[in-house]
Formats: sequence, C-alpha cells, structure tokens
Amino acid sequence: MVWERSMVKIAVTGKGGVGKTTIAAGLARTFGSRGYRVIALDMDPSPNLASSLSCDPAEASAVTPLVEREDLILERTGAPPQGAGMVFRINPRVDDIPARFGIACRDGVRLLVLGSIRTGGGGCFCPANALARRLVDHLSESTDLLVMDMEAGVEHLGRGTTRAVEALLVVAEPTVKSVEAAGQIAGLARDIGITRIYGVVNKVRDGGGEPFLSRLAAAGVAPIGIIPFDPVVQQAEEEGVPVYDLPGAGDLRTRIAGIASALEERLGPFGMVPEKEHP
Repeated sequence: MVWERSMVKIAVTGKGGVGKTTIAAGLARTFGSRGYRVIALDMDPSPNLASSLSCDPAEASAVTPLVEREDLILERTGAPPQGAGMVFRINPRVDDIPARFGIACRDGVRLLVLGSIRTGGGGCFCPANALARRLVDHLSESTDLLVMDMEAGVEHLGRGTTRAVEALLVVAEPTVKSVEAAGQIAGLARDIGITRIYGVVNKVRDGGGEPFLSRLAAAGVAPIGIIPFDPVVQQAEEEGVPVYDLPGAGDLRTRIAGIASALEERLGPFGMVPEKEHP
C-alpha cells in the first residue's frame, strides 16, 4: 500500500475537572518524544496547557489567546471576533500564525493558545471561528499530529474546529455522573460525524476502574486506558510545576504512553494515510 502525508487531529475532552489537560499534555509530549511533529492547541476558556507542556513560563504568561486578539482577527477577516452576521473573509491568511504566536515546549511540542469563543452564540460561524477553523486546516500542511485540549463539556462539538477531528478522546472519572457525561459527549460527537470515540477512566483508586470501562463501552465510548489516582499530580498542582517532569511521575508517564500506543494502533501511522488511487 502507498501512503501519503496527512495530519491526524485528536481532540481531548470531558466533564470539568476530570484531568483532560494533564492527559492532553502527556499525549502531546509522548508523541513528540517519538519523533512526530506535534502541535498542542489549547482551546479551553482558561488556558493552562502551557504548564503541563513545560513551556517557558515567561512566554506562556505573555500569551493572549488567538480568539481574543481583536486586532489580528479584524486584520485577517475584516470584522471583529464576534461579528456574526457581518460580512467577513471566511479564508483568512493564517500561514504566519504558528511561527508568530506558537511557543516551543518540551519534547519538541509546539503550543498554540487558541482559547474559546465565549459568547452565547459561540457555536455560530463568526470571524473568530473562521480564523480558528482556517488555522486548523492550515496546520495539516506542516504537522503530523494536532492534540486539541478542548473546553469542558459539549459546546465545542458544534464548531467547525472539532468536526474535522480523526478521533475524540473522552476523559471520565470513576463516577456514574462522569461516565454519563462521557456518553452524552459521544452521542453529540456521532451526530456531527465523529465515529472514532475513545475513553479513558482517570483518577481510579484501588483498582476499581473496570466497571467504569464497561459503562463507557455501553455508552458507545471505546475504552483504551485506566489511569490510577496519583498523588504526584496533586503535588504538581500545589507546587505549580509540570507533573511530567517530577521524579515520581514514572507510572503516569507509562500509563499515558500506553494510551498513546493504543491510539497509534487504532488510527494508523500518524502523518500518513493511504494514497488515493487515480484512474
């Protein structure tokens, strides 16, 4: 079989507080350490992916999310960020954005802080959303893998940036409500055409994760991993340091590496897809 290059986009989501940012960062760093060209895209309303990626603190603190850069969006689209109903360019120039606004992080990962469209009509096709979607499309030309740390909940599934993903990774805690929320996210994802939906149960205590893997499967989420509760994560949060750089994070790194390998196995070679046959 002949293969051609193509970027794979993995969106990481889940109910608030389940640990999706920690897992998204771990996946990005794992894939980066394996030699893939990885861009991590922070799409949370309160972006904090930079810390887990071991980005330069000074650079990270100076970042303004792209969807909040009114001057940039106005320049590129001809309308302000939330200018729904106005006439604006739907294919704005974005080729210089990764170099201008990206941050180099550990393990070869590059971070772009997109942010979230926060107005009540955030699901509409507004100038900020046009810039975001065009940027995601552009990245496929120079990147093997895009790991998207999504906002909590399901709002993002109505936006063009998520519709194009090859896989959705839903993170859940070992509680009935969290797994129910994962099932709701999976249902909405299928409604917009996302079929590869995988699940991870995080913060599991005393080996009690198996029943929740079964619940995920019953909700239409293919389980690919369990991550035990780890005090080192809490330690990192209390000290404000990247958890993956702490000496005691070995088990967490191993678990994340296993999830990364499971995604590789299910999605095929990242950066490559079968070449279409020509008549």
